[in-house]
Amino acid sequence: MVAVPPGRVVLSDRRTRRTWPVEVGPFLMSALPVTQAWYARVTGGRPSASRGDRLPVESVSWWDAVRFCNALSRQEGLTPVYLLGDSDSDSDSDSDSGTGTGSGAGTGAHSVTVVWDPSADGYRLPTEAEWEHACRAGSAGPRYGSLDEVAWYRGNTEGRIRPAGGKGPNAWGLYDMLGNTWDWCWDLYDADVYGTYRVLRGGGWADEHWSCRASVRRRSHPTLRIDDVGFRVARSAPPSGP
Repeated sequence: MVAVPPGRVVLSDRRTRRTWPVEVGPFLMSALPVTQAWYARVTGGRPSASRGDRLPVESVSWWDAVRFCNALSRQEGLTPVYLLGDSDSDSDSDSDSGTGTGSGAGTGAHSVTVVWDPSADGYRLPTEAEWEHACRAGSAGPRYGSLDEVAWYRGNTEGRIRPAGGKGPNAWGLYDMLGNTWDWCWDLYDADVYGTYRVLRGGGWADEHWSCRASVRRRSHPTLRIDDVGFRVARSAPPSGP
């Protein structure tokens, strides 16, 4: 896990032409997206369309990512962050099983509710503001480096996902923040317009260069499972001593 310092980020949305500043506190983020080997160790499952231990896990829904966070927390003796339903059940009631290539989508019904317990010390998804702050790593441009040096995208992947960490990291030691797989974030995209749709960030292996920028926002139903969407994990930084 990489320690991400506090800071301020200005989020923006092209659809509404809106910008809004967010103060971000210190937190921890995984240096790599969750890989297939890591996902299998925690859950016993291998849902990805392409197989390889070092490849980022994909074809995982937002709900799958939330359950992974809770399972990883329990394995490491930490308090799970997410309270699912009335009984904190992590059973898979997600009815979607659709997969595809690039930007396709599949959705299904889901009746479980989720609550974030801010007092818990376990693993969680980053917020959208945390994600962009961590991606930028103090930089101000659209990317934290030359695209071909830091990201797998349509221009250099030869039509397939690539092993995590194969491109250069940003200034804070985070890999694959752009390209390879989109990352699920905690946030609702726009509840008034899109209901339960959640935020995706970072761009994927099948995307053109314009999607692989620090500011680009994408949305999808939390039951989406597709072969260019994965996730990485975060943890709230422990409080400093007196």
